[in-house]
Amino acid sequence: MNIPGISTIVSGVTKLADDLFTSDEERLKIELQSKKMETQLIRNQHIINVEEAKHKSVFVAGWRPFIGWVGGAALAYQFLMYPLLVWLWYFLQTKGVVEPGITPPPPLDAEVLWVVVSGMLGIAGMRSYDKLKKTQTDSLKNY
Repeated sequence: MNIPGISTIVSGVTKLADDLFTSDEERLKIELQSKKMETQLIRNQHIINVEEAKHKSVFVAGWRPFIGWVGGAALAYQFLMYPLLVWLWYFLQTKGVVEPGITPPPPLDAEVLWVVVSGMLGIAGMRSYDKLKKTQTDSLKNY
């Protein structure tokens, strides 16, 4: 996991240590210390994530499901509703209900949509893998 800003600071400290010290042993000690600092930051973020997931409020713990529902709604629009809307739009134009110069609603940017949805599906895929391997998840039912 790479935390923006922190990695820059840690790499800056490591580079400074490389410039000041010439001993291999001293460089290794500095590198080990920087890795410990980075690991501690990752652990702290993990603790925050766990506490957020336990929260009963949908505004704190519900952002992941929200992204899933938005992704599902966007897929439904892009691949089900939009083609039907375009077909209906042109049908209504031939019947004179819609003026010929007016264009149908725009499609979504499918490339960006696939990035978000495939990320969510990847996470769901890992959960399916856990279920397949019968991984114990009783302690995770705090949602």
